[in-house]
Amino acid sequence: MRTIFANRLIGGALLGASLVTTVQAATTWTVVTPWPESNFHVKNLRDFAERVEEVTDGEVMIEVHAGGDLGLRGPELLTSVRDGIIQGADMLLTQQVGDAPLLGVESVPYLTRNHEDAALLRSMAWPYYEGVAAQFNQKFLYTVPWPGQGVFSKRPVEKVDDLRGLRLRTVDKNGTDFFNALGASPIQMPWGEVIPAFASGAIDGVATSSPSGVDGSFWDFAKHFNKLDWQLAPDVLSINLDAWNALSETQRAAIESLAAERQPVYQQSSKDEDDSATALLVERGIEVSAPDEAFSAALSEAAQPQWQAFRQSAGSDADALVKAYLEARDQ
Repeated sequence: MRTIFANRLIGGALLGASLVTTVQAATTWTVVTPWPESNFHVKNLRDFAERVEEVTDGEVMIEVHAGGDLGLRGPELLTSVRDGIIQGADMLLTQQVGDAPLLGVESVPYLTRNHEDAALLRSMAWPYYEGVAAQFNQKFLYTVPWPGQGVFSKRPVEKVDDLRGLRLRTVDKNGTDFFNALGASPIQMPWGEVIPAFASGAIDGVATSSPSGVDGSFWDFAKHFNKLDWQLAPDVLSINLDAWNALSETQRAAIESLAAERQPVYQQSSKDEDDSATALLVERGIEVSAPDEAFSAALSEAAQPQWQAFRQSAGSDADALVKAYLEARDQ
């Protein structure tokens, strides 16, 4: 009896050790995004995290931190992932141009004017993005554009004169340069500072997309939203390359396949979110408009110098990319 009991104890101990080893073998990534929980990018990220756990049989877990709860600001995410401070981030590429100027190509004003143009540029830019990711010790898994940006304001913005002197929040350098050229007084600031500034009157307006207007309940501060669609800037999900390479080949293949499968679904969610967010803005009393022909022409004219400036300042790869895109777009 003692022998049987001892064998059972040993067997139980071995089983327990096996379970502990299994738990210890699981990989958990901390992935940060600056956007609030209600944002569609966060919903996509949480969906992806759940599916990663499924396709890896629980061997890879993604712990999502939204709303900047770890204290990392949007423009810090590329270097934070590079340095392994976090294992990954869902980040706005155009906020990373201080470290990697080429990543701002999709936010060059009016380089794209619709989803078709943006999809073409995005597909042509992806190999370049992968090169930048490798330089910064990371891997980009999928990319999802924001809806086109417009201007939320307390008073109507229907012509260039309406922008003059407007204290307008911008999200990146391209936006700051663009609205400076139009006579506004742009102030570049991260999302976490926008709502207090708008509520207090420190700024008169915000350049952003319709879902962000909903996230910020901008109907409390603004009466107007002109959908200029001057850029369709992308987010990417990026993973530290050391963390990525630490996975097994099977795990990496499963996650890459999942990312390729989910990317078009998440990209469609951007279009759907734009429609639903715009409808909610109208319902909450925001007057939504689009630039008329004269305003659109003036905006396009103001954007032209930035195309050339970007090609010159962002390096030879950026110049080659924009040249190839314009040729393909105009065929």
